[in-house]
Amino acid sequence: MEKLIGTGVALITPFNEDFSVDVEALIQVVEHNIRGGVDYLVVLGTTAESATLTKMEKQLVVDTVIKTNAGRLPLVLGVGGNNTMAVVDELQTLDLSEFDAVLSVCPYYNKPTQEGIYQHFKAIAKASPKPIILYNVPSRTGVNMLPETTLRLAHEVPNIVAIKEACGDMVQIDKIIKEKPEHFMVISGDDFTALPTVLAGGAGVISVLGQGLPSQFSKMMNLGLQESSDEAYKIHHQLLPLMQLIFEEGNPAGIKSVFESLGLSKAVVRLPLLEATPSLKNRIGNLLRALDTAHA
Repeated sequence: MEKLIGTGVALITPFNEDFSVDVEALIQVVEHNIRGGVDYLVVLGTTAESATLTKMEKQLVVDTVIKTNAGRLPLVLGVGGNNTMAVVDELQTLDLSEFDAVLSVCPYYNKPTQEGIYQHFKAIAKASPKPIILYNVPSRTGVNMLPETTLRLAHEVPNIVAIKEACGDMVQIDKIIKEKPEHFMVISGDDFTALPTVLAGGAGVISVLGQGLPSQFSKMMNLGLQESSDEAYKIHHQLLPLMQLIFEEGNPAGIKSVFESLGLSKAVVRLPLLEATPSLKNRIGNLLRALDTAHA
């Protein structure tokens, strides 16, 4: 899965003021990322507010991204849930022909044991016609998939090819990188651990901020993959305040504010999330202008 090395981005779903899907803005976001040099696009992840989209809206988003991308970049589709049988059924019935892999989150809310997590992913990997990327995000799911479980899946289930690791713990990430099979990729799921993960031997990132600043983020990741750590860390330290700021009021309120500042889409999000406050929008706008000046 070399095509998934480098910078992937978890695309937003832009909304109009009436909360309908803004198809034209989504087209602009996709084009912005392709021009900016990202390596692949992730559709219907957490950042897409997929939990609030209807089945028809999800299909609209998928169709729009596929048509706009037109085969230029690899595509990954988010398909996950806390009902294993429902996820299995979805994977067996979805048209995945345009996608290179499936990103599937740890079961949330149920709080399964490590054995339960293992059996969940084993079942969906067996059902999936495409390779599976595990997604560990304890801050959202309420359960941490331990390195031992990740490594067991990596070694024992051939169709599981990578993990998007968003535990925020470099000790945990290092253990997986050190003990994984050669084919298995460790992808950072947090912007702030993206560069450290790559420098430790990881494959890249699935980024939130990267979709707003694709050229800067991709450059940082490419430098990291080339082990040019000093140059890469210069960009990391420039982007770090914005990485932190966009999550201050939750995701994707922050990154949608970035897109509003860039003039690509509105900052509208759906309940129970709220649009970024004027104060946060102002600080994000100021940081973006400072970054523009620094890169001028």
